Amino acid sequence: MAAKTFDLIVIGAGPGGYVAAIRGAQLGLNVAVVEREHLGGICLNWGCIPTKALLRSAEVFHLMERAKEFGLSADKIGYDLGAVVKRSRGVAKQLAGGVGHLLKKNKVTVIMGEATLPAKGKVSVKTDKGAEELAAKNIILATGARARTLPGLEADGDLVWTYKHALNPPRMPKKLLVIGSGAIGIEFASFFNTLGADTTVVEVMDRVLPVEDAEISAFAKKQFVKQGMKIMEKSMVKQLDRAPGKVTAHIETGGKVETMEFDTVISAVGIVGNVEGLGLEALGVKIDRTHVVVDDYCRTGIEGLYAIGDIAGAPWLAHKASHEGVMVAELIAGQHPHPVRPESIAGCTYCQPQVASVGYTEAKAKELGYDIKVGRFPFIGNGKAIALGEPEGMIKTIFDAKTGELLGAHMVGAEVTELIQGYVIGRTLETTEVELMNTVFPHPTLSEMMHEAVLDAYGRAIHF
Repeated sequence: MAAKTFDLIVIGAGPGGYVAAIRGAQLGLNVAVVEREHLGGICLNWGCIPTKALLRSAEVFHLMERAKEFGLSADKIGYDLGAVVKRSRGVAKQLAGGVGHLLKKNKVTVIMGEATLPAKGKVSVKTDKGAEELAAKNIILATGARARTLPGLEADGDLVWTYKHALNPPRMPKKLLVIGSGAIGIEFASFFNTLGADTTVVEVMDRVLPVEDAEISAFAKKQFVKQGMKIMEKSMVKQLDRAPGKVTAHIETGGKVETMEFDTVISAVGIVGNVEGLGLEALGVKIDRTHVVVDDYCRTGIEGLYAIGDIAGAPWLAHKASHEGVMVAELIAGQHPHPVRPESIAGCTYCQPQVASVGYTEAKAKELGYDIKVGRFPFIGNGKAIALGEPEGMIKTIFDAKTGELLGAHMVGAEVTELIQGYVIGRTLETTEVELMNTVFPHPTLSEMMHEAVLDAYGRAIHF
């Protein structure tokens, strides 16, 4: 039976994969997508979207508890964890269904099954109906990643959870241990802590949110502790002893091991790329620590084979994957796209308070040899923040003292995951402090703090 031939085959229908397919179709390519599990991938089904739905419920619950501060009354405040989870699953289902509609609208062929690459330009798909053979001059790998497991800390879905278990929890934890304080770990810690779990976070690095600017990490930690979390830095979970209804964790700090009991553990110690079973080694694809090695245009070194998103390495962000998908589709269609610049991609963490950043941290800018100017502005100096009842937070900017280039921006506080895009646009446009200073920001808004943080870097802050 002859193989079905396409101009482009995309393996994986997460944010990078389905966006690449749609952009390719828009440019006149005959495109097929192969997906083994869910349209929308991890992000829409088990990551970005459902976690934000859960966190929104926790945020509303937290505000209800603060009703008296706003001159309101709310009696018998409580929650139904099952209903909270049901809402988040409904949101995920709605968006995943939307992906199917978009692919159909753009005439992309969707094949549900497990793909392998038996040879260059060939894809074999194992479906419910048997094997299906496909061929294309261009293939994009967008198979994503999954949770990393450490020996002895493996999830069982009962006492020890991955993010998937935490998104559909069998119960509300009473005493929770979260291993890892990156975005995934700290978001779940924030969610369950807000709903009343006695929460401990263990981080092997010297600070929580270790990829963020050190000053922002320290501010966030102070808020987490204020909310009742226990934070253990430079610590490692060496062993988990499981017994009915409880887990005893052996936690090493400074060479000393202490044991602590929990009823639930969430392991959030990173991710590994889904590179197995595709036949990549036989094709000669270079893989480094479970991620496909690519150049600035996501080329693998094998003619016509590309890798985008989480499988292609850090930063592991859905918006990075989507833009790589657009870039590669345009490259395949004969256009001349710009490569995606990782240092201009924003990172957002939706804990309480939110954290967002783009560009270099202060330490990284110094390490790279820049002479820098640093500006800061606190939420307490902003009228809108006070009116919202959200006076805890800060915005920090970093500039090249010689050229005025915006090197980095870092935020912690209410709605900073929305604010950060202003600085992202600034970096894309290669703006300097002059343009930012001369921009009129609307009043009263949280965005005014972005202006003030720029002014402060040059000794011109007005409101603090």
